[in-house]
Amino acid sequence: MADNLYAEDPEPSDRFPAGPLYVPVRPGPSGCAARLFRTPVGDRTAVGFTSEGRLSATLGPDQAWIRLAEPALRALTAPLGVTTVTLDPQFTAPAPARMAAPGPVARVTPVPPAPAQGVPVTPVPPAGPVTRGMPALWIA
Repeated sequence: MADNLYAEDPEPSDRFPAGPLYVPVRPGPSGCAARLFRTPVGDRTAVGFTSEGRLSATLGPDQAWIRLAEPALRALTAPLGVTTVTLDPQFTAPAPARMAAPGPVARVTPVPPAPAQGVPVTPVPPAGPVTRGMPALWIA
């Protein structure tokens, strides 16, 4: 019985999934490009679905897709630093709405405090224009 504990597996387990994936794509300058997403903690990930129905249920019926094997998807996204592939995600959040360009910003000149007895007051230069940055980048 002890010999069976160390026996080799006659049929090694294959990595799931064995077949091609349905990979969401978006139009790109040279045809189509795989869509990349963010995990809940913010890491970039490639996404693949095991059926067209699962892709449509998650991303909608109008989402374009191509068929790629998992190793091909990994090879495609590895040069971009994406090492994770998420299979059949069941929930996706929409990308954050883009912020409108900020309108004109009123300049506020700070009023210097009242001078103390015998202390010279140096005027404060006016503040520069305020710019608002875009929200965190979401690749979707």
